[in-house]
Amino acid sequence: MIKFIQRLLNEKNKFSSQSGQDQFAYNLSGNHGTYLEIGANHPQIYSNTWNLENYCHWTGISVEMDQSFRESWEQNFKRKNLILWQDAFAVDYLKVIQENNFSTRFNYLSCDIDPAPQTLKILKHLIHLKLTFDFISFEHDSYKEGNKYKDEALFFLRGHGYKPVVDDVYPRNKKNKFFETWFVYKDIELDFCKYDEWKRKYYSLAKFSK
Repeated sequence: MIKFIQRLLNEKNKFSSQSGQDQFAYNLSGNHGTYLEIGANHPQIYSNTWNLENYCHWTGISVEMDQSFRESWEQNFKRKNLILWQDAFAVDYLKVIQENNFSTRFNYLSCDIDPAPQTLKILKHLIHLKLTFDFISFEHDSYKEGNKYKDEALFFLRGHGYKPVVDDVYPRNKKNKFFETWFVYKDIELDFCKYDEWKRKYYSLAKFSK
């Protein structure tokens, strides 16, 4: 009975990403996209992939090491895509991708495992595996780390065919707490802008497919 009630609460409270990462991914790729989520955390609260899976018919792979979130995922009957309860650095990504019939080019990489040096390290690992992503949201936490990891990620990704398109991204209701930069692959035509400008022009949950 407790699990059933929890499921109902989970269904009632539809949380989305902190800053519209899911909306950006949907605007870029539409329905039936694919994602690789490094640092899944809670299945709904501030989830970058909840809306994509449930309203946009995306498939994907999530990775989360913190077992304290496992019960929430198991009780959330709408999360059906693959999640690996492993250290992100221990996953054999190429094997998992092949076994689950994914392409090595994903529409979206959500990259956030905390702290920022580890997030940068796993980002470099994935790129060195020759995985490609239309869109990468990279959490550098510059509000507390300064620009060290932001600048290093920018230099690294530019060297591997990516360009920044949205900068100074902050969580909902925490203006100026800049924590992410968004990148797209070189074959995608998008102009650079600051997050506030992107929000004004494009951020509308009404654009999600139902």
